[in-house]
Amino acid sequence: MKRLILRPAFFLAVLLTGFSFNIKAQDLKTAISLTKSEQYDKAQAMYQDLIKKEPANSKNYFFLGENYLLDYFADTISNSLTVAAKSAKEIYQKGVSANANDPLNYVGLAKVAFYTGDTKTAADMRAKARSLLLPYKNIKKIVPPAAEYAFALAKIAESYIKESKVDTSLALPLIREAVRIDNKDEDVFLIGGDIYILVNDGSKAISFYNQAQFADPQSPTANMKIGNIYVKGRALQAAIPYYEQAIQLNANYAPAYRELGQLYLSAQRFDQSKENFKKYLDLTAGNIPAKTRYVNALFYAKDYDGVITNVEDIFKVDKSRFYMNRIAGYSAYEKNPPDYDKALSYMETLFKTVTPDRILWKDYHYMARILVKRNQNYPKMADDLASLEQQLDKEKNKLAIASTTADKTREKATIEDLTAKETTAKAELAKSNAEIDRAFDEYNKVLNLKPGDRALLSEIATNYNNFRRYEGVAKTLSMMLDPTKDNTEDLLRIGRAYYNGEKYKTADSVFTSITAKSPDYVPAYLWIANTYSKMDPDIKLGLAKPKFEKVIEVAKRDSIKNAPAMMDAFGYLSYYHMMNNNFSRSKDYYNMMINLDPNNKEYKIKGYTGIGSVELRSTTTEKTNEGRLPYLSRATEAYNKILAIDPTNASAKSQINYIHEFEASIKKGINPNEIKGVITNKAGQPLPYASIRVKDTAAENLSNSKGEFRFEIPQGSEILIISAKGYKSQEIPITKSRVYNVTLEQ
Repeated sequence: MKRLILRPAFFLAVLLTGFSFNIKAQDLKTAISLTKSEQYDKAQAMYQDLIKKEPANSKNYFFLGENYLLDYFADTISNSLTVAAKSAKEIYQKGVSANANDPLNYVGLAKVAFYTGDTKTAADMRAKARSLLLPYKNIKKIVPPAAEYAFALAKIAESYIKESKVDTSLALPLIREAVRIDNKDEDVFLIGGDIYILVNDGSKAISFYNQAQFADPQSPTANMKIGNIYVKGRALQAAIPYYEQAIQLNANYAPAYRELGQLYLSAQRFDQSKENFKKYLDLTAGNIPAKTRYVNALFYAKDYDGVITNVEDIFKVDKSRFYMNRIAGYSAYEKNPPDYDKALSYMETLFKTVTPDRILWKDYHYMARILVKRNQNYPKMADDLASLEQQLDKEKNKLAIASTTADKTREKATIEDLTAKETTAKAELAKSNAEIDRAFDEYNKVLNLKPGDRALLSEIATNYNNFRRYEGVAKTLSMMLDPTKDNTEDLLRIGRAYYNGEKYKTADSVFTSITAKSPDYVPAYLWIANTYSKMDPDIKLGLAKPKFEKVIEVAKRDSIKNAPAMMDAFGYLSYYHMMNNNFSRSKDYYNMMINLDPNNKEYKIKGYTGIGSVELRSTTTEKTNEGRLPYLSRATEAYNKILAIDPTNASAKSQINYIHEFEASIKKGINPNEIKGVITNKAGQPLPYASIRVKDTAAENLSNSKGEFRFEIPQGSEILIISAKGYKSQEIPITKSRVYNVTLEQ
């Protein structure tokens, strides 16, 4: 999961840097100490009390504003930047009102603006703060005093930090100037070290931290920051002495225990981790905010079960911490194995109990992902329901033709059982559909907050595709198009999505736009041809014929590279001509397959298989049995050529056996491909002019006035489609039976 700003512990250390500013008021020092101990609630109460006592002291407002921001960065998962920024901004503005000549509150306003994306206001506020640091020639006479001047410069430099990034061209000159003014200020060196860390200059950062330590030998902060550098470099063992040194300097310095706890957790030294976290919680008075930060640390350490356990413990003490449902929901999703039901429950509670301004984009994102994962079995459910419905139709057909009471009773029981299963399956699928709809609604909310995020768009498109919502795939992919780049592959994906969603005209327009920009791009021509084939599944109109011919025209410029596309085109055109009884032209295309690549056995086998099919198909147009024998002989020859290439080819062997049986039947005057039957309604009345068609072919016949039909079907036919006006169509599997009596329902 990508974090919003910085690793919370690091940002805490950054913002805490300035809190040792030389303030005379002991109460303010105590409040700052509470903040440094991460007891933000207590610190906040103390700052507010100080403001009541000293409303004109602008420093009180500044440090309270910092406290609000620190509280947010302590837990970016549970807290809201919007809420924290609003609170901080209000208090900084009050600080400005208390003393318009104090630069610090303008720096605070710059930070708030920068964090929330208002770069112009951030720049204006920095400029205002800088303007209050008057030009100087003699450092001893500087206004404000040198320590305050240097500290303000360092805080302006710090205000350029956001999302683990910093503009060093703007920040470092301020640090250098601050060092020239006061080279004994711990805070200046700490902020400088923080900036170098962000540009991965660890040695320079350590140098600055060492100077900070020299400036204040009793401060634990520099040691903790050096320890953080080693943790960042995954040198965990090297980090431990620095944390321990921080604790030696101040045994009550809670952040060092927290960092040690997290370090040991990462190293899977769980006993030591718990010991240090316990000390951290004890030092922070075991309060709920401290435990919340512990939970946050567990989350980043990927101890998701630990997160959930501790959140539930917090709820036992304080049920008002509704925002904790967020991290619990995230953890239930991320843990292994995941618990999507529990994750959804936590997130539902979060959405119901917190105000809208505290809902994060990550919340919508996790909710979408949870709903997607909960319903990842949706495609199988849909397929199972379709299979169930098909099975139910078959059983109803069996009942319609059942001749005995026992058969009818058995079929009725089967139908009753299947109907109950169908009802349950439909209800489950409807529920799943509703949750999937909501998932995409949540994705759209994320998209509104993160427009143009390509990773997010890609994730959404992938899930649309997984759930067979192809129009959604196409629309989402369209949002990813970059007008400054070559979008050929992206456009092809968009076209395919419309194709899969049966939006054939739209798909055609997308593929055609590709050919307009790239006239030699073969895949686009092939997809155009496939699209027209879908628009004319019975090939009665021949819509795809010129499109596949165009594929061959473009692809033959490099027949080796484009061989697969040419094979597809040959396959369609040969079948098209065969079904239109243009057998000679059909065989031409099959021969093209054979000759396309002399070394490709697969192409040769497909070609000879096709020629064998054409010869067998030709027998259906021959009126005499004797005239069929030459076709059968040529078919046998084609299949034998397959066996010469692949002696184990079972299909070729089967076809040769069929031909031998066919030849034997011819000699007996029997046509093995002829079928007959009667089409009636449920009342037993004959249905004249009913259509009897072989699926995926042009072979069709009509029943006569008595509902009778008799016609010869292509060899290898698998399914009959029986239909009549005003009646439900039926698909009947073709078996060895030659008689098919069918009852249609109105």
